[in-house]
This record gives sequence, C-alpha cells and structure tokens, in this order.
Amino acid sequence: MSRKLPTTPRSRVRSALRQLFLRSRERAGALKRTGNCCSDCGVKASKAKGREQKIQVHHVEGIGSWEKIIDSIYEELLCAPELMIPLCEACHEKRHDEIDHAPPMR
Repeated sequence: MSRKLPTTPRSRVRSALRQLFLRSRERAGALKRTGNCCSDCGVKASKAKGREQKIQVHHVEGIGSWEKIIDSIYEELLCAPELMIPLCEACHEKRHDEIDHAPPMR
C-alpha cells in the first residue's frame, strides 16, 4: 500500500509552478549555457548507471516567498467563482478589447 501525502489546493499550485519551472525555456537556457555542467565544480550531468549526476538550477537572487506567489495566483487567477463569468471566445475577446481601449482611470 502506498502512502500518499494529503494534497491541499495550495500544494497543488506549488507543484504546478515547480513543473512549469522544470519545463521552462529559461531553465533549459541556463543549463545549455554551461553545457549541462555544474558552474562551480564543472561536473557534467550524467545518466550512466553507477555514475548518475543530476544538475539543478539555482536562482541567484532567490525566489522570494512561495506563499506570496501562491497568494497572488489565488487573488488574480483562482479567484471566487462569483468573480468569473463564462463567455464564448468572441465575447471574451470583445471584453478584453474594451478593457484595452478604455480611458485611463484617475
């Protein structure tokens, strides 16, 4: 029997963000820049049996607060259903056009 940790909505968002980063062009670009080698010691990534070596990507300036990032996602994207309306593609595009061409708020 496998023991799975309970998932919460917030942990699912964190997991999705991690997967997004792991598949990002930015991460791939950082790895490509160093030839899939460690920037400090030069060890190369390897999948050879007995010599497996993974190379991770470190954010030089840090990520900041995961909780703030997740809070922002909930505020902007995963808001309450009452703050969302279903629209067809054409009407959705029209709504965005109206917003983009609205006079600036004072």
